[in-house]
Amino acid sequence: MSLTWRGSATLAALTAAVITAAQLGTAAPAAAAPGPPPGSIASMGDSISRGFNACGWYVDCPSRSFSTGTDSAVNSHYLRIKAVNAAINGHNLNDAKSGAKVADMPGQAASAVSQGAAYVTILIGANDACTSSESSMTSVTAFRASLDSALGTLKSGLPNAKVLLISIPDIKRLWQVGSASSSARTVWSLFGVCQSMLANPASTSAADSARRDRVRQRVVDFNAQLAAACAAYGESCKYDGGAVFGYQFNLSQVSTWDYFHPNTSGQAVLASLSYAAGYGW
Repeated sequence: MSLTWRGSATLAALTAAVITAAQLGTAAPAAAAPGPPPGSIASMGDSISRGFNACGWYVDCPSRSFSTGTDSAVNSHYLRIKAVNAAINGHNLNDAKSGAKVADMPGQAASAVSQGAAYVTILIGANDACTSSESSMTSVTAFRASLDSALGTLKSGLPNAKVLLISIPDIKRLWQVGSASSSARTVWSLFGVCQSMLANPASTSAADSARRDRVRQRVVDFNAQLAAACAAYGESCKYDGGAVFGYQFNLSQVSTWDYFHPNTSGQAVLASLSYAAGYGW
C-alpha cells in the first residue's frame, strides 16, 4: 500500500515538509558527513518500494521504485547514486514485498545482509495503519519491537552500511484529496482500501472524523518510533525528519487504478524528497 506526491519536489515543498514535521514533534535531518557514495543499494519495505501500480494494472513495477528503480522518469536513489558512482550495484536488490508490514522487516533485513548491501532504504508502516478496521492496526509497541529487530540484524550483519529510514506518508491526506472524487470513493469501497482511514469517505460525522484522526495519530506515533530507533542505531542511520509525511501530495499523483498507490510522478517526488533528506551523495 502507499500514497503519492506531486510533480517535482521543489526546495520550498521540502522546506514546508520539514517545518510540518517539526510541528509534529519530529526532528529535521541532522547534518552528517555522508562518506563516499555506496557501491550497492537494497530496498526494504512494502508496495511503495515495489512501485506497485506505477506501470500496470495491480502489478509490482520495481523499475519505477523510488529506491532501486531504473526508470529515468522516477530518477530513483539508485540512479542518483549511479550518476556519481557508475559501479553501483543494486537495481535488482529490491527486498520489499507488496503487503508487507513491519513484522516482515527482520526477514527483509536478513536478505539485505546476505546481499552485502552498502546502503539500505526502509519505508514501512503504511500497511500497519491501513488495515481493514481501526482495531486491527499494529500497536506502537509491536511496531517498535519489529523495527528494532530488523535494525539489529542490519547493524550486526552490515556494520559499515548506511541506512535511511523514511517517514510514512500522511494517510489522512489521501482522504482529504480523494473524498470528493466519486471514482476514488467507489474504488476504496469496492476493493476495501485502507478501511481504517477510508471507510465512509463521504461522512463528516463526529465519529468518522475522530476515527480518521486516531488513525493519523498512529502514523505520527509510528514515525516517532522510526526517528527514535534510528537515533539509537547511531551515525550509520538517518531518518528523513518527517519530510515524506509532511509533503502535501495531490490526487493527480495517485494511481487511478486504486486511488491509493503512487503513480510514476508520485514515485519521482518520493525519490526526490527522500534522497534530499538523506545522505546527499
